[in-house]
Amino acid sequence: MNEVIERFLKYVKIDTQSDEDAQTQPSTSKQFDLARLLYKELIDMGAEDVYLDESYCYVYARIPANDGGMRSYTLGFISHMDTSPEASGENVKPRIIENYDGGDITLNVEQGIVLKTSVFPEIKDYIGQSLIVTDGTTLLGADDKAGVAEIMTMAHRLLTDDSIKHGDIAIAFTPDEEIGAGTDNFDLKRFGADYAYTVDGGGIGELEYETFNAASADITVKGVNVHTGEAKNKMINAARIAAEFDSLLPPEQKPEFTEGREGFFHLMNITGSTESASLSYLIRDHDRAKFEAKKALITKLADILNLRYGEGTVTAEVKDTYYNMREKIEPDFMFLVENVSDCMKKLGVEPKIQPIRGGTDGSSLSFKGLPCPNICTGGHNYHGRYEYCCVESMEKICELLVMLTETV
Repeated sequence: MNEVIERFLKYVKIDTQSDEDAQTQPSTSKQFDLARLLYKELIDMGAEDVYLDESYCYVYARIPANDGGMRSYTLGFISHMDTSPEASGENVKPRIIENYDGGDITLNVEQGIVLKTSVFPEIKDYIGQSLIVTDGTTLLGADDKAGVAEIMTMAHRLLTDDSIKHGDIAIAFTPDEEIGAGTDNFDLKRFGADYAYTVDGGGIGELEYETFNAASADITVKGVNVHTGEAKNKMINAARIAAEFDSLLPPEQKPEFTEGREGFFHLMNITGSTESASLSYLIRDHDRAKFEAKKALITKLADILNLRYGEGTVTAEVKDTYYNMREKIEPDFMFLVENVSDCMKKLGVEPKIQPIRGGTDGSSLSFKGLPCPNICTGGHNYHGRYEYCCVESMEKICELLVMLTETV
């Protein structure tokens, strides 16, 4: 079995799910389980300056140049260790389907869980190749353990094959990316790269330097609970007001109705009773002006409902998460995108330069002064039980990462 696949199958069995409700970093201590393994593996393979941040759960390492100083800058590679809170990452059971035949894939016979081509038609692009799937009860964790495995495989190859001439290489693995906190305590000085790539994308060929602008919104509704027999002109039903709030948002601006650069409001959670209710939203848009307008609409709707039901009935807390890194990359650093595109073409991969309908650690890192486009990992259907990853794509991406390091 290829090294990158061996690493990937090992890493996905370690539960590293992050917790969006936690107030600490890392948000879950179990992320240290993978961090400590990576730390040991990097030391064992001979990487330099290997460091595990025992406070915040970051792993850093360096691979020294062997090209005699031909490359003047340090290039970095970053992936995140956590998996999404949206689906369980515990007791992941990966399996490889060799020579995929193009039909539906039964993930779990007992529970009737099937990866259907009618729902996920793009899977047919991988006919004749090998796919890694789960048993349908958990996510797979290719987001972003595929990226972790690919970077680790690249590092091992550079450290064991002196014929590959490369400049200084920086490596980092981060916690809590899935909850928007992946770079909160990232040490740019220790990392030491001039430019970097996150390896955190999707299918083979994907290459991105444009992300959403992102914010979260937490809506709280206070009601008045009175016996229904005496409720007239007294009861204020918080659960109904919560539902009313959601109904006032533009119905076409939901993730299930949008694509490309179209932004949305995503209702993540709603709970409620007559006395109290709450809603949690993700707000996304690639366009900064439209993004600001979406945030303003959340506040406006709270004001409208307060006029209707009484001041203080509805409160809205809106918090920015990250911004579109295109603002930082496009003016001066498009050569980073062009380098990946050129390498992909040399490897027979068609580059698919497109906006991310999401975000990466590279979003905030680019705004912190580290230009950081995003490279594919070979995975699909992230954050859920239908997640899968292509073996041949992962192997090709390892070749791509090595090629990017080479001094030519």
